[in-house]
Amino acid sequence: MKATKWNPRVLLQRRHCSTNANITTLFNKYVDKTNVLSWNSIIAELARSGDSVESLKAFSSMRKSAINPNRSTFPCAIKSCSALCDLISGKQAHQQAFVFGYASDLFTSSALIDMYSKCRELDDARNVFDEIPHRNVVSWTSMINGYVQNDCAREALLLFKERLVEESDVGGVDDDEGCVDGVAMVAILAACSRICEKNVTRGVHGFVIKRGLDEVLGVGNTLIDAYAKCGMVEFSRKVFDEMNDKDLISWNSIIAVCAQHGLADEAIGVFQSMVSNAEADYNAITLSAVLLACAHSGALRIGKEIHVQVIKMTLESNVFVGTSVIDMYCKCGRVNTARRAFDRMNVKNVKSWSAMIAGYGMHGQAREALKVLSDMINAGVKPNSISFISVLSACCHAGMVDEGWHWFCAMQHRFNIKPSVEHYGCMVDLFGRAGYIKRAYNLIMDMRARPDFVIWCSLLASCRIHKNVELGEISARKLLELDPNNSGYYTLLSNIYADAGRWEDVNKMRVFMKNHGVVKSPGFSLVELKGRVHVFLVGDRQHTQHEKIYAYLKELSWKLLEAGYVPSVGSVLHDVDEEEKEMTLRVHSEKLAVVFGIMNSARGATIQVIKNLRTCEDCHTTVKLISKIIDREIVIRDPKRFHHFSKGACSCGDYW
Repeated sequence: MKATKWNPRVLLQRRHCSTNANITTLFNKYVDKTNVLSWNSIIAELARSGDSVESLKAFSSMRKSAINPNRSTFPCAIKSCSALCDLISGKQAHQQAFVFGYASDLFTSSALIDMYSKCRELDDARNVFDEIPHRNVVSWTSMINGYVQNDCAREALLLFKERLVEESDVGGVDDDEGCVDGVAMVAILAACSRICEKNVTRGVHGFVIKRGLDEVLGVGNTLIDAYAKCGMVEFSRKVFDEMNDKDLISWNSIIAVCAQHGLADEAIGVFQSMVSNAEADYNAITLSAVLLACAHSGALRIGKEIHVQVIKMTLESNVFVGTSVIDMYCKCGRVNTARRAFDRMNVKNVKSWSAMIAGYGMHGQAREALKVLSDMINAGVKPNSISFISVLSACCHAGMVDEGWHWFCAMQHRFNIKPSVEHYGCMVDLFGRAGYIKRAYNLIMDMRARPDFVIWCSLLASCRIHKNVELGEISARKLLELDPNNSGYYTLLSNIYADAGRWEDVNKMRVFMKNHGVVKSPGFSLVELKGRVHVFLVGDRQHTQHEKIYAYLKELSWKLLEAGYVPSVGSVLHDVDEEEKEMTLRVHSEKLAVVFGIMNSARGATIQVIKNLRTCEDCHTTVKLISKIIDREIVIRDPKRFHHFSKGACSCGDYW
């Protein structure tokens, strides 16, 4: 019989050409079933092609034919058990490997470790590992991978340490046996990604360099992720920049890392470099990451360009990319465009619906957000925990207390979702901003989980709005216990004291911050024009057009006074005279950004500003009047929501 007649690839091709052909029938016709090599070939080829069920059937037929397996039989059969997570078949294969004396074979035992790990039987995997008389790099890597796959990252690193100690004790290992290769290092670095400890990741990186494994592509890609998970984005970027060879995963990883850590401009810059240098063909993952960066920075123009690429690549139907498009338009102030993109999606998942709900919520359109929630439920998509955070946040922005409480209760009783700290935070914010300070405080006291800094900060902010000094002090004390270096809490409490005219307490807060090295985060505003982002600080005179900006602002000030503007000097903390307070208010960063936008955009164009801090009452009043005076729409995005100013009114209804 010619070898080609039983070539497993040919056999599989014959099988697929006939829908009625059974693998056993074809095997009996074309294969010498008395030859163990023939059986091994077909078992292996079926396993490699992903036909694990048929692979196990072939293994079973072989045993029924009284053919004794050899050391090449078991690894592929066990691999098929791993692919199916079939523990029963895996144990049977293990038993037969033991009977025929191959249980300690390196390839068989490594396959067994992988199988038991995939079936979440780590104790059995470790028993197999411990019984191997002479382990090689594959055995160690299989066990380390098993720990990583089962969320036992520390055990994986301890095993790696054990390997290094063993190597040290014997004075190195033979070349055949290997020590630690690139595949093993990828597994170890994946463990570093999960424990997120800077010194551990640095130590493993040092080992990588020492062993000359830093040129391995997979190692570099995993290092980027490991450093990012530790919050060391600058190290991720350094690893990326020093990689001689980069693939699509490398580029996608660093773009996503930058976008997720607020380095939007850097993420966009890396993408542009990727495109201009033709380093790799970008895909859906790349575009989703760049869209996230555009969403964070408010880079609408670039976001639109990416959306064009999405359409050209026919990726609008991709649920992940489509959701990213929705999120980008919502966070760039174009909720109506986001809705059109949402409506064009053929397939929507819970994230798509939640993104649209969140978008309406942050733009103050709570009724539309609740309508989307209703449509979502009617479409048979069950809201999840994130969906309800978006719903409760929308109710909070609109002051819809009854509706918010209804969905908070429905979430638990109708959808069986236990409220998390985030849900409680939304409700505390909702009650507090609506003036139900005591109700918000009681809800915190009734929480089963320990309130975090977000919840206490929400209560503190509400105390600032409604001038409740007593609960404000309680909130501040809790916050200073949880996060003593956050300047925002000191500022809020200082505002409460200032509103109450307690200037001595304001000064005490300043002294306390100075003595403890707490620095107030500077407020800044961003405005994008012609693809370039311009940054303004309070009283900024660094911008190239600062003289023209201040001249135009002075001109506007007279028109504002004629329109009835009265400075809200309560927004200024300093215990100084009213004239000095008015001067301080006049140069807030968002006012400078708005004026710059007006000066440098076409008549009738919308001005869009992004601010890192909550807009103060005086700036809110000022921008409302400016929108009326110049007859332009002005959109300001703060950390939580959008304010759409038009014809002297704001979309928030002065409730924010």
